[in-house]
Amino acid sequence: MKVFKKRIKGGKINVADKIDLYSDRGAKLKSGVILEDISPLRNKAIKQIIHDTKRSAAVDLAGIEKALASGKYGGKGRQIQGRKLELDVVKNADSIKAKMEDLVRVDKGDDTNIDSLNGGKQLFVQVPSARMEAGAEFVASLTCSAMSCVQAMIDTFDLSMFVVPEVKAAIMGQYPQTMDMAGGNVKSILEIPQKDEGMGHSLRNIMANHLAAVTKKNAMNTAALSSIYEQAGVFEMGNALGQFQRHQLLGLAYQGLNADNLVYDVTKANGATGTIGTVMHSIVERGLADKILVADKKFDSGYVCYKATDVAKWNAYNAAGTLASNLVNCGAGRSPQHVSSTLLYYNDLVEKETGLPGCDYGKVQGTAVGFSFFSHSIYGGGGPGVFNGNHVVTRHSRGFAIPCVAAAVSLDAGVQMFTPEMTSALVGETFGSYETFRAPLKAVAGAV
Repeated sequence: MKVFKKRIKGGKINVADKIDLYSDRGAKLKSGVILEDISPLRNKAIKQIIHDTKRSAAVDLAGIEKALASGKYGGKGRQIQGRKLELDVVKNADSIKAKMEDLVRVDKGDDTNIDSLNGGKQLFVQVPSARMEAGAEFVASLTCSAMSCVQAMIDTFDLSMFVVPEVKAAIMGQYPQTMDMAGGNVKSILEIPQKDEGMGHSLRNIMANHLAAVTKKNAMNTAALSSIYEQAGVFEMGNALGQFQRHQLLGLAYQGLNADNLVYDVTKANGATGTIGTVMHSIVERGLADKILVADKKFDSGYVCYKATDVAKWNAYNAAGTLASNLVNCGAGRSPQHVSSTLLYYNDLVEKETGLPGCDYGKVQGTAVGFSFFSHSIYGGGGPGVFNGNHVVTRHSRGFAIPCVAAAVSLDAGVQMFTPEMTSALVGETFGSYETFRAPLKAVAGAV
């Protein structure tokens, strides 16, 4: 706690911590970065990622055309025979796009943006910031995209009022019978507010599969994107104030953004023949070398307890080690199913080796216990890819568990029951078309 008092004054970082930022290939991107410059409150790239996340939605025109042609409205086996429409939706993508732009735009020259992807099969819609600022929630991206698509199709195909309900159902699914657009063809990377576990959880309510799909299964960029969302959520819910600001930012830096190349170096050193245990040894050795750890009491048995000279930074090293152990272990298996046990036993080994708490003061380890039950035990069946930081089991760690889960999902060779290709193809195609989402390590470093 003495370290905190020296570094924190009035809730802000007083003595600047400096880090070097590296890429997913171990290349230095930026040197001497002040820790506050990667804060979700300051870094322009992170702020842009969060803003664009809230105002963006994906419209699956190919899915709409298929739903209309088959009479399958609302998903989950729902089909209405005799209520089918043969409309060339994809061929008319340019017309639909232009009409939607006119409908959602607020002022000429504002930041409205609609991109047509894959020959018109999908639209990536970004509603203008003015619509977000005029609302209390972030759902304008979904609602305005969906309603403008309905109106654009009415105009494009000159539809009568007797077939508009089918078009609306193909686009918006079961809404308003359901809170969300269940079975619809408009998607956001965010869930609707009603599905959040509590205040500030919106940015933590993103499936690991979505994140892997957006980054094209680049494990370290997936971890970076997940860490940005998780830590921004922690800031939003008020858990990064005062001394905890530095605690969270160091975790974001070392686990999410590969600060000082720690994750890359440890993963590379242990990648060929390493285990969870050897990764733990690498982190402890690095902590001793960097004087973040020092020997404390030595017992008669020869066992040595250690103490941290910088508690928050040692936690950040542990966060990096937790991610590296998952990259090594889940990478070796090419499957994410053992991510829960890796989260558990890396930190269990740290505690036994040093006498100090594991990552996030035991909360990652506790999260892993519940995670194992829900994904592998009598309740199991969902798989790691469908988990997020908003889940009742995984919400307890302050942003340090889900980046590891998302990275492990990126290493999956296709052994999950619910793969990113199955659950997140539309999100991956659309959000993944933007480099800021796809390669956040480069984007964040470029903004400091």
